[in-house]
Amino acid sequence: MGARCRAEALVRMACERNEPWEYFVGLEGGLDVVNEGGQSWVFLENWAYVTDGSGRGSFGQSGAVVLPEALANEVVNKGVELAEAIDAFAGEHAIRDAQGAWGVLTRNAITRQDAFRIAVINAFAPFFNCKAYSIGTGNSTG
Repeated sequence: MGARCRAEALVRMACERNEPWEYFVGLEGGLDVVNEGGQSWVFLENWAYVTDGSGRGSFGQSGAVVLPEALANEVVNKGVELAEAIDAFAGEHAIRDAQGAWGVLTRNAITRQDAFRIAVINAFAPFFNCKAYSIGTGNSTG
């Protein structure tokens, strides 16, 4: 997964520079195609991966928003990059650098930044809530 690769690249960079970073975070946005009963839905999702560099890591996800059929067709069937397709779909420019597709699709109730924020918080959950994530593992520290 792209988010994990990005975080692991940061771990390598910190090691090469001999810099004592505490956490490494990688982010990735992408599409998930769900087929059910002969119908397809394309969902936009954001992912984060957090590691402390010692082998301990965790994924977090933003949730998902369904793409309108016309937009999904451009991206999935025609291979157009989402950044380009959302600009054409919304009739704007550089949406990716502003509210993102999330903002366009939710009328800014959730922006691209919001979606990544949620993914990062979810990825950090096992780090800041150790007690809940150690239940059943025999480890009661946290």
